[in-house]
Amino acid sequence: MTQTIAPRVRTLVLLILAVAGALLAGAAPASAHAALTGSDPAQGAVVDTAPTRVSLTFSEPVAVGDDSVRVLDPKGERVDKGDPANPSGTTYSVPLVSGLPDGTYTVAYQVVSADSHPVAGAFTFSIGAPSETTVSVSAQASDDGLVGWLYGFGRYVSYAGFALLAGGAAFVLACWAPGARVRAVQRLVVSGWLALTAATLGLLMLRGSYTTSGRVGDVFDLELLGDVLQTKMGAALVSRLLLLAAAALFIAVLFGAYARTADAAPDHPGDGDGGEPDKRDLTFGLALGGTVVAAGLAASWAMSEHASQGLQAGVAMPVDVVHLLAVAAWLGGLTALLVALHRAPVETPVGHDAVRRFSRLAFGSVVTLAVTGVYQSWRQLGSWSAFTDTQYGQLLLVKIALVAVMVAVAFLSRRWTRRLADARGSAAAEEAERAEEEKQPAGTAPATASETSETSEAGKTEAGHDAVRAAQLARQRAATEAARQKRLRDADPNRFGLRRSVLAEAGVAVVLLAVTTVLTQTEPGRTEQDARAAAATSSSAPATGQGSGAVSLTMPFDTGGTNGEGVVSVDLDPAQAGDNALHVYVEGPDGTPVDVPEVKIALTLAAQDIGPLPVTPDRITTGHWSASGVQIPMAGDWKVEVTVRTSDIDQVTVSKNAQIG
Repeated sequence: MTQTIAPRVRTLVLLILAVAGALLAGAAPASAHAALTGSDPAQGAVVDTAPTRVSLTFSEPVAVGDDSVRVLDPKGERVDKGDPANPSGTTYSVPLVSGLPDGTYTVAYQVVSADSHPVAGAFTFSIGAPSETTVSVSAQASDDGLVGWLYGFGRYVSYAGFALLAGGAAFVLACWAPGARVRAVQRLVVSGWLALTAATLGLLMLRGSYTTSGRVGDVFDLELLGDVLQTKMGAALVSRLLLLAAAALFIAVLFGAYARTADAAPDHPGDGDGGEPDKRDLTFGLALGGTVVAAGLAASWAMSEHASQGLQAGVAMPVDVVHLLAVAAWLGGLTALLVALHRAPVETPVGHDAVRRFSRLAFGSVVTLAVTGVYQSWRQLGSWSAFTDTQYGQLLLVKIALVAVMVAVAFLSRRWTRRLADARGSAAAEEAERAEEEKQPAGTAPATASETSETSEAGKTEAGHDAVRAAQLARQRAATEAARQKRLRDADPNRFGLRRSVLAEAGVAVVLLAVTTVLTQTEPGRTEQDARAAAATSSSAPATGQGSGAVSLTMPFDTGGTNGEGVVSVDLDPAQAGDNALHVYVEGPDGTPVDVPEVKIALTLAAQDIGPLPVTPDRITTGHWSASGVQIPMAGDWKVEVTVRTSDIDQVTVSKNAQIG
């Protein structure tokens, strides 16, 4: 059974990494964390006279640059002049050249929200009357391409590195002092430091392109890098690098002077004699200094991202710091425990006391995560409906489920810990057997017939000064000793069970960290719902220079399947060229609202060979779907097609014509 442990471990780790990679790759690109809530002229408006400036209003303050707002005429030529100004609050305006002719103009914007995420979009307005335009109103955000993917991956690596660095060090200081001299644990903590440092440098280089053009070539643009250093996120990344320099000194002391003092402590700095003042002072100094550095690293996230904006930012930032520290103590400590169980030498086993201490540390971390997580959820969601109606809420539900799974697996680990404690008597017998083995000459394994022959041969070799044979014999003895240590580690079924449960817990933690990374790149539910409400209000208002109106179409349908009959109604408001709000209602034969798996809309203006223009509305409630910002390029007799699907195979398309504009 023990011979199959390594392949199983490798297979499980590869599976976990694949799931995490799929989760990161399949996640939608980070959407705007600041939303455009209004503009002057309004989206889709037709104004009688040319405006002197274009103003944009966002849901929160944003950072603007020289080319953050561009206004393009129907031929794609820029008609804005000067840099964007911030006349008041969250409104930003750019002046226009005078004497603009009639036609449709496109406004494209590329800004950075206050929580560090890029915001991009475009809309149109018309002077006099709508016209054809060569400019596409769809704009790809700078975070949608390769640079955006690399930036997201860098964020994941930075979170993982922080967890390994802070959590691994906490495990050594609080749970298992001898781990300071275990090579595998040292490599784990140092790897966390290296990963966090490399990821921070990468994010600093990628930041300029990530928030502007999205081009790979701009990653090495020193001018962009200089601009990044002047921003809040740039200052946070530089501060993180400075703190990592202090963390390097902490690691050197932890695995240097502290590791030497740990030789006097068999399991923990408080055990055994453990009373030397120097040892206590060093432990206290490392604990205090490490906490300060870890809190500073966590603050570099809290002060530049979600927690720094929105409701109660002064409370949210320290809460976020505590939340990140609890995550690191739990996930990083868990990884350190897993490495110790698999790689610790037999002379320095992970004892029951160390596992029990980590169990208490993990329990405290989970309680802290629950308390801080409830506050963060309330702050970022704002309503129960946001759990299911927003991407942020849905990801948060996945995270909660993963935490529940981890807690359940941790309960199994506690059971194995208790069994390990009950088996300490058998461990004493094992120790006696080991002592019996040590009565043989130093450096030898228990004598077997073959080993006795080898020893005899070695004696002859040494007598004959055969250096080659001596070196070969030394390698054989080293391999025998390594196999003996592995045999002893795997012999205890309770320790083997604990290792398996901790491995499963660590596997869930990898996916949990991926979900957390995606959450930090996703628009908070409260902001998303507020933006939807503002957009709906804006789109339903009558356009400047036009009368208000609406078109309502009612069409019966029958998909031919079970419960396939009903009536679908389409409301289009204000039913003019430009920006429109669309609502779809599906009712059964008795007039009650019903849900169907899918509703799609297509708009076609056959006279001008335009369309079909697809519209995929979002579900609002039972029997009600809605879409805002539906662009209709010109007036005419439009064909409105509605596709209703009532099952996996039953669907039908019905249509009606409507005069729009």
